[in-house]
Amino acid sequence: MLTVLVDYDSGNLHSAEKAFQRMAVETGGGDILVSSRPEDVARADRIVLPGDGAFPSCRAALGAYGGLFEAISDAVILRGRPFLGICVGMQMMASWGREYTDTAGFDWIKGEVTRIIPADPALKVPHMGWNDLMIDQPHPLLAGIATGDHAYFVHSYHFQVENAADRLAHVDYGTDITAIIGRENMVGAQFHPEKSQVAGLRLIANFLAWKP
Repeated sequence: MLTVLVDYDSGNLHSAEKAFQRMAVETGGGDILVSSRPEDVARADRIVLPGDGAFPSCRAALGAYGGLFEAISDAVILRGRPFLGICVGMQMMASWGREYTDTAGFDWIKGEVTRIIPADPALKVPHMGWNDLMIDQPHPLLAGIATGDHAYFVHSYHFQVENAADRLAHVDYGTDITAIIGRENMVGAQFHPEKSQVAGLRLIANFLAWKP
């Protein structure tokens, strides 16, 4: 079993790699590989797409690696490989990103990524730090994770899903913030599971064991 963390120069993957390696050892989840090679993505049993920074720059960076997005899309859409997007990696699953300029996403889960506008002006953007998850619906990714568990966020834009059934969990930050999305063989987390201690490590372990 091989899980590939896609490296397209959009953030430091060291902590994510270590977290996935730890949980793979603890759960018998197979091998973890960080790679930017389309051929590695093509042979992966599971694919993780992290992302830090602005939506347009992450989308452009991914597209700049010849054949990389095509390999991801083929594996996930055509061959049904389990996929986990993290932070901007999750946001790019949307139809559109509205950060700085309108940018087309993967259109895997209908919706758009817009700036967080809290009802309380005292709440600062970016949304940074710990927040309590509120589970919207059950999913294998959430086994052992409950409403009130903490996750670590760093973001200024959030995913507004078109279909409420695609939102698995949210948090409150002066407005509803989508925390986890999911449909078929694809899931995404707005927070950083590698920095979210118990709940984050549990989510990683669940993903490594998930058989959609």
